[in-house]
Amino acid sequence: MSTASAIGHSLRTYYAPGRAAALDAFQARFLGAGELGFDIGAHVGDRTASFRRLGARAVAVEPQPRLARLLRLLFGRDAGVTRVAALVGDQAGEATLRLNRANPTVATASEAFLAAAAGAPGWEGQHWDDAVTLPVTTLDALAAAHGAPEFIKIDVEGFEAQALAGLSRPVRALSFEFTLIQRDVALDALRIVEGLGPYSFNACLGEEMRFALPAPAHAGTLARWLEALPPEANSGDIYASLDPARLQP
Repeated sequence: MSTASAIGHSLRTYYAPGRAAALDAFQARFLGAGELGFDIGAHVGDRTASFRRLGARAVAVEPQPRLARLLRLLFGRDAGVTRVAALVGDQAGEATLRLNRANPTVATASEAFLAAAAGAPGWEGQHWDDAVTLPVTTLDALAAAHGAPEFIKIDVEGFEAQALAGLSRPVRALSFEFTLIQRDVALDALRIVEGLGPYSFNACLGEEMRFALPAPAHAGTLARWLEALPPEANSGDIYASLDPARLQP
């Protein structure tokens, strides 16, 4: 599959009829009118679009050049969206992003992610066949430049812990993706968030927009849940909030 075809597939998937309403209803628990959300790993911008429909401003961070151009086409005339073509890590600098031209959703700056994916069930046939060197910013730097966000969504393929390590102050709520080929990365990210403030946690499996745990949980409970997941569960998102009521199913 070509990169253009793969991006087209993502657009059809993430902008499928009916999905916007479900996404808005779920994200409304974290973000409202006049607030600010960071979309870290914006991909085709469906979360950014949801932020805007909720009346919130968005900072959409997407390092892949083809996807950054797509976001310019989608949001370039929207003053409520700031686009940043950079990686997000624990300190400013430069890093190499490995590109999968047939599957742009799994571009990564983590060599450990590539090693974990190699030969893993469900990851057969994935090839990272290009690379680009890009600037790295931090969540703290983004907040200093654009304002403190009420919500941060992070989806950066194995680089979640590094991204969270660049955040020194708690935000009201955040989410980060996990993959079961790298449970250790998710557990590291969980510990970093726990160290930022008195957070409660819940999680969603895959692309589901409903919580898997019956109630907000402490970090230790969420860690045990994550460790017990079977490999075929594959991936999902962990949510953290200073207000446990936002994590009620």
